[in-house]
Amino acid sequence: MKYSIGEFASILGITADTLRLYEKHDIVRPVKDHHNNYRYFDDLDARNLLSSRWYRSMQIPLQDVAELINEAPAERVVESIAAARLQLEAEIRRSTMLLDKINDIHKELKAIGESFYKCRIKQMPGMYRIRQTDKNHLLQKDCLKRTVQAWMELLPFTFYSFRTRNTAGFSSDGEFDYSWGLALLEEDQEQLGVCLNDSVEYLPPGTCISAVIVASDEEYIEQKAFQFMLDYAEEHRYTVTGDIYGKILFTERVKGENKSYLEINIPV
Repeated sequence: MKYSIGEFASILGITADTLRLYEKHDIVRPVKDHHNNYRYFDDLDARNLLSSRWYRSMQIPLQDVAELINEAPAERVVESIAAARLQLEAEIRRSTMLLDKINDIHKELKAIGESFYKCRIKQMPGMYRIRQTDKNHLLQKDCLKRTVQAWMELLPFTFYSFRTRNTAGFSSDGEFDYSWGLALLEEDQEQLGVCLNDSVEYLPPGTCISAVIVASDEEYIEQKAFQFMLDYAEEHRYTVTGDIYGKILFTERVKGENKSYLEINIPV
């Protein structure tokens, strides 16, 4: 029996546009009536279309579906379904990791009050990082671009961090050299299989004095912002053993002003 495009689409529960797309991929082959220029589909087209929809429901690409419909031995069908299974398993693993990461971020943000301008001792994990700025000014380095592009695709596993560069002390006015850049926890780097290169620096795990502060986006980071943490270290006889570093937890915007909540970590 022959069906017009509207009838055929309605019977099979799809749109006419979808039907045209399947026709473009040679999955269905309507016959053209040269008297009225209408195209008519038949029952064989229905079978091919339903089979193709079955393959597509397993997220097999449409181009591959067209090949399976037109000419494919049984082995090719089995291989295509196996490939779809592997792809879906990879997506589930990534989605599970993403859910775990979102849970970690949510838990961290809910606990900000416990460390808001309050010092606590925290065991920090190892971390990889790329240096993208000199203080707040972006660096123009071609060697960084490829790494930055790749790491941007890893958000929210990557995050924006800062690191000091002079561990010997601070200047008389409390300023010091620091940089911002994307960072990635060592455990996430291992799970995601991220390749490392010479643009990446490593911060080893260790014990830190940690606290959360608030800073305006326009401000430079200065010693006075976390002097209370240095006072805490001195009071409790801790020795600073490495570069001070931290990260942006989140940024809020109120009445046109941006304020960032920063986690500061001082290795001791």
